[in-house]
Parts: sequence; C-alpha cells; structure tokens
Amino acid sequence: MTVATGQPCCAPIAREPLSESAAADLAALLKAVADPVRLRLLSLIASHPGGEVCVCDLTDAFDLTAPTISHHLKVLRTAGLIGGERRGTWVYYWVVPAQVARLGELFTPLAQPAGE
Repeated sequence: MTVATGQPCCAPIAREPLSESAAADLAALLKAVADPVRLRLLSLIASHPGGEVCVCDLTDAFDLTAPTISHHLKVLRTAGLIGGERRGTWVYYWVVPAQVARLGELFTPLAQPAGE
C-alpha cells in the first residue's frame, strides 16, 4: 500500500515481520549506534566538512584514551556504518551513506500519522 506521494505507507518493520537474518543485521547496526560515544563519533564524522575526518581530529572531542576511541571506531566500521583508510600515520574515516540510510528508513514512516 502506498500513499498519494508514492511513498510506502509503512516502515519496513510495520509492512511485514522481519526475517531472522534481517532482524540480526538491523540489530547489529542498532547496537553499534546504541552507545553515546559511537553515536557522537558517527555524528562528528558525518558532519565534518568534506565528508571525511582524520582520527586525530576525533580524539580531541572526547575525554577518552586513543585506544578507547579506536575501539569505538572499530565497532562502527565492523557494522559497516563507516569506512576508513590509512594515510601515512593517520586513519581517515567517512560515513557509508547506504548503511546509515538503513537505520533512517527503518522507522521514518512510523513517525507520520496514518493516512498521510
């Protein structure tokens, strides 16, 4: 079912029950962003001018050790929410738009009242 705008009427979780594998995939994404540090890291990376940021610019934003920041970045990277590349001494990170969009698409239509 679609509304007049051509958009689906329901969020993916409301259209039909999630399969076991789809639920596991989405749970991994949600788990990755369910930590305040990781959510802030994702936001800092996504909002950085140019679309990518050096890890050296991320560590100063937190009162945490570099290994702790690296751990959180690894969790985000393992979930596929960010990509990274070593350039000399530093690693640069960027958001993977398709993975982040999966999170947004999961609930977006649920935020609209029925019939809109």
